[in-house]
Amino acid sequence: MTTPALLVLEDGRSFVGEAYGAVGETFGEAVFNTGMTGYQETLTDPSYHRQVVVMTAPQIGNTGVNDEDLESSRIWVSGYVVREPSRMRSSWRSTRSLDEELAQQGVVGISGIDTRALTRHLRDRGAMRVGIFSGDIPADALERVQASQEMLGADLCGEVSTNEPYVVPALGDKRFTVAALDLGIKANTPRMMAERGIEVHVLPASATVADIEAVHPDGVFYSNGPGDPATYDVTVLQEVLGKGIPYFGICFGNQLFGRALGFGTYKLKYGHRGINQPVMDRTTGKVEVTAHNHGFAVDAPLDAATTTPYGKASVSHLCLNDDVVEGLELRTPEGTLKAFSVQYHPEAAAGPHDASYLFDRFCTLMETARA
Repeated sequence: MTTPALLVLEDGRSFVGEAYGAVGETFGEAVFNTGMTGYQETLTDPSYHRQVVVMTAPQIGNTGVNDEDLESSRIWVSGYVVREPSRMRSSWRSTRSLDEELAQQGVVGISGIDTRALTRHLRDRGAMRVGIFSGDIPADALERVQASQEMLGADLCGEVSTNEPYVVPALGDKRFTVAALDLGIKANTPRMMAERGIEVHVLPASATVADIEAVHPDGVFYSNGPGDPATYDVTVLQEVLGKGIPYFGICFGNQLFGRALGFGTYKLKYGHRGINQPVMDRTTGKVEVTAHNHGFAVDAPLDAATTTPYGKASVSHLCLNDDVVEGLELRTPEGTLKAFSVQYHPEAAAGPHDASYLFDRFCTLMETARA
């Protein structure tokens, strides 16, 4: 016996399907993800907080759910949309089905709809507010969607960040100490740093310069995270840059780096979400296949360096699909690298792994600064 469900977009378009996961109602920003694999990492990525994720792959749930591929302690998406849930799970690592996991964590989803048509609509009209209703569907569903919170102007980092600092020890010999601000950090980020001999002190999003300096870091890291970067105060990051502490940022950390340098940020029409995005590292000319999850971007000049109070800033990485800024770097007048960031995810646990070299670049940056 199936339970009917309804997906309603803020512009009035709707899709009828069946409940998937928990039965109830949920609201968020409708976005689509083009990844063919890695749905468990997507669901547990804090950057998807308050977003309803539409999977473009036609069948989801084939490998079930396990306890090793989590990027955080819980599912963060506010809703989940799939065309066809897999009727069986075949991975030897699976301990439960995706449907069971969604229901257990109270995540309302919908299945059996034309996700291709929904994705095309979002590409044409842009990401927008959406509601999913299952069981008792209210007559005023559209009005409730239109009254829900927009992503533009949403301050969400504090809702996903750790409340207390914690330490991820280095594996093997300790080489560096890094203060990492948790703006929605994924578990694989400190893990990849630890593999390189970095002791990672993960701090809350509200950490001060004094909190950062208290761990005597060789470098500072700002993680990925949800919401509008314009809502986050970049004063602490500017103080870090002013002190000359090596800096590395990912995703939200790239947007905040851009704002700290004096650039603006803006909301993309429908964003980049998936594990198949081509990006050029302009410092080497190498093209990488990369994992993305962002709805905002930095507004910086592509072909000219910008003089800032901290040094010369320039665009280091570029998306080859649409010329969106995918990375920034800061250098001294003599050309020495001081800080850098990327908009995409070199820590992508589900792959690809073309960009893992960026963690090595961070190590080189800290080693140079120490010398």
